[in-house]
Amino acid sequence: MVSRHTSDGAMIHRIKVSLDGIRPPIWRRLEVPSAITLRDLHEVVQLAFGWEDYHMWVFESPLGRHGVTDPELKMADASTVLLHEVVPAVGDRFQYTYDFGDNWKHTIQVQAVAPAAPDIAYPRCLAGRRACPPEDCGGAWGYGYLLEIIADPNHDEHRERLRWLGLTSAGSFDPAAFDLAATNSALSRWRSSWVTSQEGA
Repeated sequence: MVSRHTSDGAMIHRIKVSLDGIRPPIWRRLEVPSAITLRDLHEVVQLAFGWEDYHMWVFESPLGRHGVTDPELKMADASTVLLHEVVPAVGDRFQYTYDFGDNWKHTIQVQAVAPAAPDIAYPRCLAGRRACPPEDCGGAWGYGYLLEIIADPNHDEHRERLRWLGLTSAGSFDPAAFDLAATNSALSRWRSSWVTSQEGA
């Protein structure tokens, strides 16, 4: 769900999404409609971090496990639950896991709840830190090991890992990089796609 106006009393949640088990920390601060579904929040988090949405995912909260419906994994439909139902108040938190193999766990904490501004399109990213890890690099431990290899040109796996990343040199990979404008551009394209899909429904 996207929001552009406050005439209907729309509210927004300011949330900080932090990738667990990583130092220095990787995080994004987002403002999203309080009435966004967890299904749409999944897509927003994917874009904000730079994940490629290749793998399974789940939100876990006191309301249960929500993702793509799967009775065997005890996951209910994430499109039926709204953010403000899961975390109604400042300080509330819950967890989002992406890729059950690499097990990327994200902690989502509510930092503010406020009326939406009439001249702002949501969702939007306010700030962030560091680049998203590459897909399929082995989780938090594997990413740490990958960074060690990339930083050491004498490591036996150095050239192999550069080829795997599609890079010609270690200098082409900057784990500290974060582009706020590019992140919001991606979210803007998602908003446009979401509005188009709803109009055609």
